[in-house]
Amino acid sequence: MFRLITGRPGPSGFGSASTAEQVTDGIDGSNLTAIVTGGASGIGFETARVLAMRNIHVIIAARNMEAANEAKQRILKENKAARVDIEKLDLSSIRSVKAFAENFKALNLPLNILINNAGIMFCPFQLSEDGIEMQFATNHLGHFYLTNLLIENMKETAKASGIEGRIVNLSSVAHLCPYKKGIRFHKINDKSSYQDKLAYGQSKLANILHANELSRRLQEEGANITVNSVHPGLIMTNLMRHSALSTSIFRAFTCFMWKNVPQGAATTCYVALHPSLKGVTGKYFVDCNEHEPSKLAQDEALARNLWDVSNNLINAALKS
Repeated sequence: MFRLITGRPGPSGFGSASTAEQVTDGIDGSNLTAIVTGGASGIGFETARVLAMRNIHVIIAARNMEAANEAKQRILKENKAARVDIEKLDLSSIRSVKAFAENFKALNLPLNILINNAGIMFCPFQLSEDGIEMQFATNHLGHFYLTNLLIENMKETAKASGIEGRIVNLSSVAHLCPYKKGIRFHKINDKSSYQDKLAYGQSKLANILHANELSRRLQEEGANITVNSVHPGLIMTNLMRHSALSTSIFRAFTCFMWKNVPQGAATTCYVALHPSLKGVTGKYFVDCNEHEPSKLAQDEALARNLWDVSNNLINAALKS
């Protein structure tokens, strides 16, 4: 807590006050390609902007193509040499995720970095077009499927280039507050017992479990890809739109804990790019430093169960 309040650096040399530009200073990514989901706004945009600043070819994956194009133009206005492309992606739709992956593969580009950033938060109960609770569908399942569809591309890129691939899942401190047993496998779509904040916590717990299980599987294969999860910090962005009033009140009493957007993107950029993290995988980071997540987030059996259930949900959606 002291480091959070003061911004004092941790063992990595960075802390809560560090910005995305600071943690990537001196890094040249001119031989790298990255996908950033939700890269049209908020910390996703800042992540895309800073990656482009570091000469990385950035693909912004976004649901709103108008906003994505505006984001691209903002980056190009600041950096005329930036390599930025945009592609449509609605993570709540399994078919949209599949279409995005197919479109990306058709570009015949390498893929070094995948940043699973997009998300929604505290929204009223709603089912996706595939009949899955919206926060779980968008925050976890869409990213789970996207990663599965792109993982072979990442393996091939890492093998051909000799450069370590990196996958970053944006989780949250909210993973500490899911439903009682963590993931309600048999009640994911139950409207009667739905609680927006617990459902959000469930989806953020799923992000860590997914990262850990994928990390374990890739290590078994000997793939040159790391997978980690991060908590970006408390940042007032469009993610808060479903709880603007309560969030504003909460922020008034916790102002010392909140970050600005450049600070909010720092941990993502640090984990995605910093050379000191070569070979580091299956970890959870807060304020650019490794941090221990909840016991549920470290439950290997829960992670394996989530993997199987997620695949089953996707297969069912594709057949419908």
